Amino acid sequence: MTPLVTIAIPCFNNAQWLRQAVESALAQTWPAVEVIVVDDGSTDGSPEIAQSFGFQIRLFQTPHGGAPQARNQALAQARGAWVQFLDADDYLEPEKIARQFAEAAGGENADVIYSPVWVETMTDGGATRTRSETHPERDIHAQWIAWHIPQTGGALWRKSALDALGGWRPEQPCCQEHELYLRALCAGQHFVFAPTPHAVYRIWSEQTLCRREPHLVIRERTRLIDALQSWLTARGAWTETHRRTAGRACFEMARTIAKHDLAEAAAYHRERRARGLLQLDGPAAPAGYRLAHRLLGFTTAEKLAAFRR
Repeated sequence: MTPLVTIAIPCFNNAQWLRQAVESALAQTWPAVEVIVVDDGSTDGSPEIAQSFGFQIRLFQTPHGGAPQARNQALAQARGAWVQFLDADDYLEPEKIARQFAEAAGGENADVIYSPVWVETMTDGGATRTRSETHPERDIHAQWIAWHIPQTGGALWRKSALDALGGWRPEQPCCQEHELYLRALCAGQHFVFAPTPHAVYRIWSEQTLCRREPHLVIRERTRLIDALQSWLTARGAWTETHRRTAGRACFEMARTIAKHDLAEAAAYHRERRARGLLQLDGPAAPAGYRLAHRLLGFTTAEKLAAFRR
């Protein structure tokens, strides 16, 4: 039996991209698909674009409440056994759903099938694509800590698993998919990796919340990492690999804060070091920087790095 897949598209003022998102959902080679668009109180032409698809989609219009709430509305209306979330400014390649099922044994043992995504960055010179980083050889918790479980479009969810979690958390301001993944991990849900990317995450504006407010993203990501550490530690499952992975992520975040507020970055650096969650590693810690950090400390190393920039 071929399971029905609901493709859920929340939309708020995305008239520029919505048509492509819906067309990509309708173009899936998987034979059993329904497409739901939830217009989240748009004030541009998004509702009219959605209405132009007629009976090819199911359209719901709600007062503006944010993407998690719109996704939950789609989840409540979904008829499919599986749910694919697709942000209105992203799109899917035609084989996305079919390939994930093929690479995950039909999802037989999966609550979540996850794949890398194509990151499509829009500039005045056109679009460039890179494949999101994945390390499926690591345990699933280390993958999550490193933020290597994909952006929203890269996952295919069993609906019953989402229902058991209570769906998306409406009050979560950012890192929304990672917060949902965290609850799924803590609930013991089963993640199955499918290696081929067929979802496209488009970066086209610097005005999205996550790009406009890096401090908010760092605060939420740090909070979520600490929550996973507490959960794993309580079960005797927090490992040195987890600590090093979290430490690398926190060090990268300290350096990001330093670009905006060095005093705040230094305080974050001290707090993370006191927790044992600071690891000078990876692209954010080249050899010259590590030497300056060891000899002169974080604040001076950052001042030198800013001077060289």
